[in-house]
Amino acid sequence: MIDKLKLEMKIIETLQGIYDPEIPANIYDLGLIYKIDINDTGYVNITMTLTAPACPVAGEIIMEVDNKVRALDDVTDVNVMLTFNPAWSRDMMTEEAKLELGFL
Repeated sequence: MIDKLKLEMKIIETLQGIYDPEIPANIYDLGLIYKIDINDTGYVNITMTLTAPACPVAGEIIMEVDNKVRALDDVTDVNVMLTFNPAWSRDMMTEEAKLELGFL
């Protein structure tokens, strides 16, 4: 049986290494990751958004999330779901991201 909490922490760490090329902050701290669900067999569902529906690198970011999470030990499969409900806003960013981007 996998340790879901430990795996979730690894996934978050991995997501913090993925950056939106248009914004110098990682996608996790930007608040683009809405939900991470892990079942007992290591199947991971990630619900995420983008800063804008017309993001020109949307496909690249989603593929990078899928590939990097899929490469983690104990992950058996990954499903990345894109949603725009609720729409992303600056309020979803961590304090660190707001500081890094000059919003504080």
